[in-house]
Amino acid sequence: MPDTPEPHPGETDEARVGRHRLGPHVVGQRVVVRHLLPDGRANDVLGTCTSWGADSLTIDRDGHGPVVVALADIVTGKPVPPRASVRSRVSPREAEGHGLGLWPDMERVDLGAWVLRARPAAGGDRPRKRANSALAMGDAGIPLSHATNEVRRFYADRGQAAMVQVELRSSYARWFTSLGWQPVPGGDAHFQVASVSRALRAAGRGLDDARITETGSSCLVEVGGDTVVARGEAHLDGDWVGLHTLEVDPARRREGLGTAVVADLLDWAASLGTTTAWLHVEVDNTAGLATYDRLGFVTHHTNRYLAAP
Repeated sequence: MPDTPEPHPGETDEARVGRHRLGPHVVGQRVVVRHLLPDGRANDVLGTCTSWGADSLTIDRDGHGPVVVALADIVTGKPVPPRASVRSRVSPREAEGHGLGLWPDMERVDLGAWVLRARPAAGGDRPRKRANSALAMGDAGIPLSHATNEVRRFYADRGQAAMVQVELRSSYARWFTSLGWQPVPGGDAHFQVASVSRALRAAGRGLDDARITETGSSCLVEVGGDTVVARGEAHLDGDWVGLHTLEVDPARRREGLGTAVVADLLDWAASLGTTTAWLHVEVDNTAGLATYDRLGFVTHHTNRYLAAP
């Protein structure tokens, strides 16, 4: 059933006054309301209904102040979806940009908005896809075929296989796939975001015996004595904090250690004024996705890594 009756052909706004399905049930919801002005013109108001009285309702216009509308003047009205948060409205390129400082020793070459990255594994570390791939989001500033050749040349000069990080189902993903680039096994990962304050409330307290090491804009949390059983790192970029390298000893999983590490990292970040937390989680990591969902994380976009043929 529609929210507002369909108008009859030629029917004026004045004739439709009062024919709507709004009511006290919309308090707390975001609504759009058309109402008559004193001069007979109609005006639309969009915002959150904060009160419904006997003769009027009040709408908070998304931070632009309240408006009181007489019920007798309402022409049409209906609930609308909640406004997307600021963190959800940034582009994938802008969101991914908050992670470019994770590894200070990473070699970086900018190609327009694209970023060519190289950080070969050292010691017992495993090479990280994100640090050894070209972030192919935004405008490269040159024709796409030329940008692709620059990516190939960059990694060939360093003796590495060429790889790109693209947004899943984007035009760039289709372009590289058309050239024969193949998905890297296990490479698809969600970029998830959450409100720091909400995630911290959901995570609860950290562990009293956790070791917290701060280094500039980064923080390391470790749990355990001589043998570390859980760890995680965080990196600040503006008012965003990225959580990464979250690991729990397989023998100690399901004890809440991972959530406790996240709580300590978020507490550290919140003390420095951050408002948005983000992380990468592989799409097949069902346990991790369940944990992050409980903490309030939602998927902003999904990444795919493609390797040159």
